[in-house]
Amino acid sequence: MGALARRRRRRIVGLLVLLGLAALACLASIAIGSKPIALDAVWHGLTAPTDTENDIIVRSLRIPRTELALLAGAALGVAGALIQGHTRNPLADPGLLGVTSGAAFAVVVGIFAFGLTSLYGYVWLAFLGAVLTTGLVFLLGAAGRGGPTPLTLALAGAAVSALMVGLISAMAVIDQQSLEAFRFWRVGAVAGRDPVIIGQVLPFLAVGLVLALANAPGLNALSLGEDVARSIGQHVLRTRVLGLVAITLLTGGAVAACGPIGFVGLVVPHVARYVTGPDHRWLLPYAGLIGAVLLLVADIIGRVIAWPGELQVGIVLALIGAPVFVAIVRRKRLVRL
Repeated sequence: MGALARRRRRRIVGLLVLLGLAALACLASIAIGSKPIALDAVWHGLTAPTDTENDIIVRSLRIPRTELALLAGAALGVAGALIQGHTRNPLADPGLLGVTSGAAFAVVVGIFAFGLTSLYGYVWLAFLGAVLTTGLVFLLGAAGRGGPTPLTLALAGAAVSALMVGLISAMAVIDQQSLEAFRFWRVGAVAGRDPVIIGQVLPFLAVGLVLALANAPGLNALSLGEDVARSIGQHVLRTRVLGLVAITLLTGGAVAACGPIGFVGLVVPHVARYVTGPDHRWLLPYAGLIGAVLLLVADIIGRVIAWPGELQVGIVLALIGAPVFVAIVRRKRLVRL
């Protein structure tokens, strides 16, 4: 009992530390940019805004950007932990089920067929594409005799993703406008997004996070094996579907708002698992907070290294994530699920 109490206390302290890091990252995100703003001016813009230039920058530009980075990072971190848990695959990320490629395909179709240029339109098309593609993957994965299993879902997701990527390439090559617009969206960024977009995706992300937490006990049971899970009264199919819906809402919402952002859903669950162990009741909150902090820090780094311009967060995460993931893979203890 003493060991369990110490472990629980250590995990709670870890969550508090991550909350503190997230708060510091938020302050840095609001203060740092092409126009640095002192912390006292940041506080003034947060608590007693007027029409000064600093207050307008803080409230109209920096705060929405910070909010979006927090939401997207948390969503992708939790979705990554879910997909790795459901597929028992340490190399899985939210894009494995075709969510990312489905969203990208829908955006390119909108540009190619309807001449869509508005970010508002991208959001809804991307989310619709993510949902429909995930449904197709589930139907294909469930078509076999054994129903949807981690292996069939992963194979169906890989096949559908490859098909979508081929169709995207074909449309982008045929139409130069589609190529240019898609290339801008494909980079992945949290800058330049209107606060209205945050309001559009927030309900989906909130429902996805609630479903993910509800899925945690069932996912713990599945980690013992499906036969064992059934023997202790776990409904395997319902648990799989609940996890799939949560992954779709979280990844679809984040991708719709920011474009495809890689490495968060792949790397963050391994880091969180190193601290919490395999218990998803703790792993998911840790993954969400670490993902939020990572995305915020990457966004800040992009502003610093390319000052007075900036480097999109998707590029920064690729530069950071690749060596970090290589280091994680070399530590074999971290990638066992």
